[in-house]
Amino acid sequence: MDSSEWQQVEQFLDHLRLERRLSDHTVVSYRRDLTCLADYCRYQHIERWSDLQTHHLRGFAAKAHAAGLGPRSIQRRLSGIRSFMNYLIRERRIEQNPVADVSAPRARRPLPNTLDVDQMQHLLNIPGNDPVTSRDRAIMELLYSSGLRLAELVSLDPCDVDLADGTVRVTGKGNKTRIVPVGRQARDAIRNWLKQRGSLAGGEEPALFVGIRGKRISPRTVQARVRHWAVKTGIGQRVYPHLFRHSFATHMLESGSDLRGVQELLGHSDISTTQIYTHLDFQHLAQIYDKAHPRARKQAK
Repeated sequence: MDSSEWQQVEQFLDHLRLERRLSDHTVVSYRRDLTCLADYCRYQHIERWSDLQTHHLRGFAAKAHAAGLGPRSIQRRLSGIRSFMNYLIRERRIEQNPVADVSAPRARRPLPNTLDVDQMQHLLNIPGNDPVTSRDRAIMELLYSSGLRLAELVSLDPCDVDLADGTVRVTGKGNKTRIVPVGRQARDAIRNWLKQRGSLAGGEEPALFVGIRGKRISPRTVQARVRHWAVKTGIGQRVYPHLFRHSFATHMLESGSDLRGVQELLGHSDISTTQIYTHLDFQHLAQIYDKAHPRARKQAK
């Protein structure tokens, strides 16, 4: 790149600073991104911005990915370059944006945390039978038994739970309703809570679970109570309401449940969302394999 081509970068940066009034920090980030692109162009013997083609930018993104740059950082870098190319189009230096159809590699979806079956049993075996403890036990049993989202749990009314039939009617994302089974221990915990609910709930309060002020329990309170019991029972990791849902799905798949069935229970509209739990299940199986298979175990020294 000769000085006249880089001068266009300086003009673009002035445009960002003076006309768009972006912060100095943001302008420095744009300069860094465009410097990386200029270095790549020199490596590819590309002398003018107008010579850049879409395949060059795909190569640029791939090279950054191979060097260890994360997908989000690459996407941010491409976004800065895309803005520069749009500026050159506006200034009639180039005719089309070569970055328009270029995207970063997809970020790898992180695997959710879970509790194993023994940890979950230990967490749910909380002592006490006062109203608050009975409520908390019923909340945690229901979260794990039925894989509910936190928002779904706090919105429940007593009429949504059919203890005789062993089901709960849930309104999930997109206002979609589904019927989910409720296990025996969760039903017992809910029955015990309903016997004591009147000592906390206000007379006109319709919520299944209420706080100490008698109103529908808040998500923040549920989060705090789950943390409280995790610490008190000695669970050695961060515990939060959605962890019960992750654990529910993983344990169902480990027990041989059908993926489509778990999708229905969780209320996922797209099975690809449910498939993340198959990776967790495979990790579990791989650990069993490593411990059990004679050709997988490490040899004793």
